[in-house]
Amino acid sequence: MLTLHHLNDSRSQRILWLLEELGLPYETKRYQRNAETRLAPPELTKIHPLGKSPVITDGDATIAESGAIVDYIIRRYGKGAMMPAPGSADYEAYNEWLHYSEGSAMLPLMLNLYVSRLKEAGAPLHPRIDSELANHLGYVDGALKGRDFFVGPSLTGADIQMSFVGEMAKVFRKLDPYPNLAAWLGRMHARPAFQRSIEKGGPYRFA
Repeated sequence: MLTLHHLNDSRSQRILWLLEELGLPYETKRYQRNAETRLAPPELTKIHPLGKSPVITDGDATIAESGAIVDYIIRRYGKGAMMPAPGSADYEAYNEWLHYSEGSAMLPLMLNLYVSRLKEAGAPLHPRIDSELANHLGYVDGALKGRDFFVGPSLTGADIQMSFVGEMAKVFRKLDPYPNLAAWLGRMHARPAFQRSIEKGGPYRFA
């Protein structure tokens, strides 16, 4: 059976959401962050050398990286759902969003997190970080103007993958200037499958 190795308050929440959207049978093995360091427990290194989540195991396959997991699950088990037809223009946009989430959008958000911990020492870096946040969040907000979803008329893996970007922007109180992104995130969190993913995965402070 497909197994998700789920770490609380992590990117693996969106994999739980995807599994619930597709209605797939799966097993969840839960791991808790260290309350002081917020790091994943060492047990995760037994599943994947990086010791991070999400990771899925499916038979002999072990797959890390959120985008790769979303792509694998939808291609293997989606039966044509939650992705545009390969070769279509929508598919190329879909594939771009899958990569964009972690390849570009998350970088300034993570820099904001780590540099903020430096307090005054990090102050010189904030103007550049804020500029990049505005660049990326503005781009995402513009892409959602007049749209319910990132690609096409229904939910796809692009929405699943981009959810963590919206959640981090909300946590850092950066969403106010971006009403399209804020409204989209609210719609995603209101979906029954997302609510079930919280029930299955435990408290999620980014929801």
